Amino acid sequence: MELIDMLRWLNFTLALLFTFCYAYQFFYLAVPLVKRDKPHRPVTYHRFAVLISARNEEAVLGHLLDSIRDQDYPSDLITAFVVADNCTDATAQVARDHGAVVYERLNRSQVGKGYALDFLLQRIRRDYGSRFDGFFVFDADNLLQPDYITQMNRTFSDGYSIVTSYRNSKNFGSNWISAGYGLWFLREAEFLNHARSLLGTSCAVSGTGFLFHRSVLAGLGGWRFYLLTEDIEFTIASILSGYRVGYCKDAVLFDEQPVTFRQSWRQRLRWAKGYLQVFRAYGWQLVKGIFRRDGFACFDMTMAIMPAIALTVLGMAGNLAAAVLCSVSGQSLLPALLSVGEMLANTYLLMLFLGGITTATQWKQIHTTTAKKLLYTLTFPLFMMTYIPISFAALFQRVEWKPIEHTHAMSLAELEGKG
Repeated sequence: MELIDMLRWLNFTLALLFTFCYAYQFFYLAVPLVKRDKPHRPVTYHRFAVLISARNEEAVLGHLLDSIRDQDYPSDLITAFVVADNCTDATAQVARDHGAVVYERLNRSQVGKGYALDFLLQRIRRDYGSRFDGFFVFDADNLLQPDYITQMNRTFSDGYSIVTSYRNSKNFGSNWISAGYGLWFLREAEFLNHARSLLGTSCAVSGTGFLFHRSVLAGLGGWRFYLLTEDIEFTIASILSGYRVGYCKDAVLFDEQPVTFRQSWRQRLRWAKGYLQVFRAYGWQLVKGIFRRDGFACFDMTMAIMPAIALTVLGMAGNLAAAVLCSVSGQSLLPALLSVGEMLANTYLLMLFLGGITTATQWKQIHTTTAKKLLYTLTFPLFMMTYIPISFAALFQRVEWKPIEHTHAMSLAELEGKG
């Protein structure tokens, strides 16, 4: 078999595997368009602790705490807690000035959001016992719609022990990078988590904007999620322990996205490495879980953390190796280059389709101009294709948790005025 024939066979096989792994997500696209949400059960008012891990977030933290203070949920049932984690600025003072209970943490060896949340939860348990029914987790750059906690409480009252929410962006229109993140999170909210919820399977926690019952901590042996992607680690550990993550489409949260490629590379490299860590730690349990009665959630989470990275890296490595071998053996590079071009073109068209349907269905939720909505739909595939070198680098590069600087300070009123 000639080299170019082997390359075509490799690419066809990878495309077939990719289709097998992710065809069900195309079915997800139709679910929110044809299936209705179930009515809520009678509401019970719960007492909530809000957990915020903040590292040098003085510029944005106050706006989040103000949006928590302005919730239409009974204020006496909400207590905001901030862990000022290895801060060198006025984060702790800003938190106190805006009414939060503050704990300061100084630990240079155990670095990351997972460790900070564990520290905060231990302090709350020591000082407040079992006072709180549930715990919200937010990042310091977030903003909440005024009815956010009310809406989350409705889904919480339906019997879910863990609930995640609709994740929107504060700075969607800043540039193609922030818009790339924004479209991905909107797609994740509407065409992954919403679809999962409608079908009765488990959703997935995505970084920020989620709620869990205090019993979950006991069931999981405390907060023990310290990998680079503590959110997906928490999700998978919960699903393996029998919990089902619910979704509240009416609870809207805004967060800030990176605007420089350097910051974006660093953050997504951490995510890619974190997925590898999670698969290493939980992969075999997930595979075994696929054969349980509720095994679809395990299959779904397995697809979320591993095959895309593996197939992408394998495809890129195979095509590059073929190009090198063609060059060394004196064969024409053109067939190999055409093969790479075809792979990239197909990827662009697929991402354009996903970005386009997300923009069209979430149009009113995107706070930027019409021109930017259209332009950044076209650049979304380019943003997603930068995951190819990122995924490759994650295999070999040592990655440590580093904070992302947040400077996009604005109130909810200022944000909504941009729409």
